[in-house]
Amino acid sequence: MSKRVSLVLLFLIYTLNASTLHLTTATNPSRLNPILATDSSSSEIAGFIFNGLVKYDKDSKEIIGDLAKKFYFIDKKTLIFELRDNVKWHDGENFTAKDVLFTYKTIISDKISSPYGSGFRFVKDVKIVDKYTIKVTYKQAYFKALETWMMGILPEHLLKNEKNLMSASFNTNPIGTGAYKLSKLEFSKNIELTAFEDYFEGKPKIDKISFHVVGDSLTRFLMLKSLAIDIGSVEPIAFERQLSKEFFTQFNIYEEISHSYTYLGFNLRLKKFQNPDVRKALSLGINRQEIVDILYFKHAKVCTGPFLPGTLAFNKEVKSPTLNIEKAKALLKKAGYTKEKPLSFEIVTSNSNPIRPYAAQIMQHQLKKIGVVVTLRTMEWQAFLNMVVFPHKFDTVLLGWGLSPTPDPYMFWHTDSDKKGGFNLVGYNNKKIDAMIETSQSIVQREKLATIWQKMFKIITDDNPYLFLYIPNSITAVKKEIKHIEPSMSGIWHNYIVWEKE
Repeated sequence: MSKRVSLVLLFLIYTLNASTLHLTTATNPSRLNPILATDSSSSEIAGFIFNGLVKYDKDSKEIIGDLAKKFYFIDKKTLIFELRDNVKWHDGENFTAKDVLFTYKTIISDKISSPYGSGFRFVKDVKIVDKYTIKVTYKQAYFKALETWMMGILPEHLLKNEKNLMSASFNTNPIGTGAYKLSKLEFSKNIELTAFEDYFEGKPKIDKISFHVVGDSLTRFLMLKSLAIDIGSVEPIAFERQLSKEFFTQFNIYEEISHSYTYLGFNLRLKKFQNPDVRKALSLGINRQEIVDILYFKHAKVCTGPFLPGTLAFNKEVKSPTLNIEKAKALLKKAGYTKEKPLSFEIVTSNSNPIRPYAAQIMQHQLKKIGVVVTLRTMEWQAFLNMVVFPHKFDTVLLGWGLSPTPDPYMFWHTDSDKKGGFNLVGYNNKKIDAMIETSQSIVQREKLATIWQKMFKIITDDNPYLFLYIPNSITAVKKEIKHIEPSMSGIWHNYIVWEKE
């Protein structure tokens, strides 16, 4: 047998034996760069490729080390990270404190627009103590000092001479420290990750993760039903009406309240939405429970405000507005709108979330009852972001936010975040809220934070910059041949490196 034939046979044997986890993603990732990823596809895939210094534990209650083996405060404003000394980049280079400093300097530079920039606004200085030790000095005590360092770290040796990171080839050819490395990127087709042999926590048991790019939600569902993918989300209507008994013999179901909510956001830069009576009228014209009942059955709940249930920031005293058609009509009349001259606006959303276009249709129907004319537009995700959301070219947007267990109101509700690349997409400017946010930044006592957050919750909800709509449950189907899954408060993915596929 020739050497060439032997190598081919060995490759075929390896390929046949290699375990692959098949998943889908709704859109092409825009940038597989952890500090630039703003869409869900990019963030999800980059999460396998990169590590932060710290992360939440499986129950999202405690912060534990990731690239940092140890971390502690010398005083309220000085934080020390002792880094692991056994971490390698996917190209074989050693991870060191230089990479941390480089990532910090990149995020705060004016050459990029990163969603993580605001988290470093209280950092006074970052210094390298030695090869594996970083000292961070804050201008003041900061309640999210540790969470700030959960973003992925970049390789200094590869990017230090990069002139334009926003358009760098690195964004589609990333090199990280994570459990998996990018091995294939075929836009609109397939993205493949391969287990990293030298991962500091040990090589993952599953050899490959294959993301199939499938924009159509029905196609994704059919792939799940036909066993073409191993893990997939299931929409409530499909769960209730379109799954056979046989499906449940092949898949385990994991359901939990998601760490996200869906909202209708008003562009407050437009005169017609600057009148609080108009926003209140629209809120009173929406039957949120009807939306939940039609689209989610028992698999969602009405959202009452900007922070999620179960967190310290949640204000349980604030209730969802009750449908009141007559009062809504009276408020619109007070604002100058009549049957002959009705309020009209457009709702724009994306088809990346299959439920939201239907939610928009229901709201269109509901608001017609109070004399409001609503038009609808559904767009592909990247076009939606680049042409509508970030340029602020919309009347209203139907969107959602995924939130951490410790909310940062500054990102979404402070006037300073109403800027290019900022997440205050609707242009909400409230000096009282700004002052409360600024005060809260230096409060480290959790009880005090809870009090001020809950006050913010009520003020923001009363202002109606968003119509807070619903919090969906996350329903995940996993093939029973995937072993060692341990569901937790953070979901199922916290221990994926020990999963095995039989």
